[in-house]
Amino acid sequence: MRLIIYTGKGGTGKTVTSCSTGIKLADKGKKTLVISFDPAHTLSDAFQLKNQNESNNDEIEILPNLYILQIDPIKEMNEQYNDILTHIASIFSAKGLDDSLSYEIAMMPGMTQIFSLLKIEEVVRTKRHEYIVADMPASGEALRYLYLPKIAGSILGKFSGLAGLLSGFSKLFQAFSGTSISNNILYQEQEIIDKLDRLSKIIRNCNMTTMRLVANPDTFSIENAKRALMSASLYGINVDLAIINKILPSIHTNRSADPHGYYSQWTEFQKKKVEEARASFYPLPIKELPLHQVELAGITLLRENADLLFNADEDPADIYFNEKPFSIIQNDPNHLQLEIKVPFTNQDAFDIQRSTRGEVIVKVRGSVGYIANIIPLPAITYNMNIVKAFLNNNKLIIDFARMP
Repeated sequence: MRLIIYTGKGGTGKTVTSCSTGIKLADKGKKTLVISFDPAHTLSDAFQLKNQNESNNDEIEILPNLYILQIDPIKEMNEQYNDILTHIASIFSAKGLDDSLSYEIAMMPGMTQIFSLLKIEEVVRTKRHEYIVADMPASGEALRYLYLPKIAGSILGKFSGLAGLLSGFSKLFQAFSGTSISNNILYQEQEIIDKLDRLSKIIRNCNMTTMRLVANPDTFSIENAKRALMSASLYGINVDLAIINKILPSIHTNRSADPHGYYSQWTEFQKKKVEEARASFYPLPIKELPLHQVELAGITLLRENADLLFNADEDPADIYFNEKPFSIIQNDPNHLQLEIKVPFTNQDAFDIQRSTRGEVIVKVRGSVGYIANIIPLPAITYNMNIVKAFLNNNKLIIDFARMP
C-alpha cells in the first residue's frame, strides 16, 4: 500500500495536483483513492461532477480504478465521535454556559483536522485501495497530534479523558463540572488513542508514506512549504518531492507589446523565486509546472496536467527521495546541533544571521547574486543562542547553547 500526501499554502494547486496524480495512477491500473480534507476546495469541482453529493463522506467512482472521497470534518466528528464532543460540551454547559457556546469551546484547536486524518487510518486498515493520494489542508497543525499516543500512556496513568489530553485535564474538568465520565466515553477515548497510534505509524513509515510540497514561485507559499518541510522532518515524515507550480512561461516580447515591462518583471521575479526554491528545498527533487492558460478542471485537463507532472514511463508512486534534509542532535538539555543539507561547499559562499522571529537567514551566493534562504527553527531553540556555524560534507551545522 502507498500513501502520498500533498500539502502547501492555500491556492498553490494542491487539489489539482492530487487529482492529476490520482488519474495517472489509475491510468496505470492502480486502484487509487483521492481523499481531500480541505474544505476550501471540493473534489467534485475539480472533476466537474454534476449532481454529486459529497456531504455524505462516501466514495465516488470517477474512472476505472479511481475513486474520490471528500471529507466534511464536522460531519465526520458528529457521526464518529459525537458522544465525546457532547461530553466535553456538557462539562461547560453544566456551569451555565449557553449550549451553542459550549459546543464551540468543545471544538478544541486541531480537533477537526485530527478526526479528518483518522479517516486515513480507516482506509488503510480496511485495505479498500492500493494507493491513497491525500489533499491536506494548508495548515499542518494536526500532525503534531500524531505524537499524542507517545505521551498518552504516562498521562492516562494520572489523568483520564481525551479532553484532558488535548486541552486540560479531565479530572480538573470533573471537579469543575461535578460530573463523572462514563465507561463508554473512556472506551471511545482509548479507541481514538489507539487509532492515532496506528495513524502515526502509517504516516511515519517512510517505505509507505511520503509527503510532497506544492508551492508557487512567490515568497509566501515557499516560506509556508519550508515550514512544512521542517515540521515533517521533526515528526519523522519523509518528504520526497517539491513541486513549483504556476510558473509563467518565458516569452520574449517587444516593448510595444509590454510597454511598462509588467510581464517581463513578473517572469524575472519568478525566475529568481524558482532558483530560491531549488536552494531552499535542497536536496529534494523538484518538479516545475507552468501556469496553464485556463483553469484546470475536468478529467481531460487534469490528465494533461498529469502528463506534464509525470513522464509517460514514470510511476507517481515511486519514492523520489528518502533522506532527512534536517537533523537535530541533542546530547544534553543545554546544547543542540541542527544539521541542514545545503547545495554549496564553500565556507565563504554563505553568511548566516538569526532573525527575531525564530528563523535563521542563510545568504548564499548564487548565479543571480545572493539568495536569502530563511530556515524556520524548531521551538526548542527559541531560548538558545547560536554558538557557531560551519560546513561539513555539504551540511550546514549550527550549534546552539541554552542561555544562562
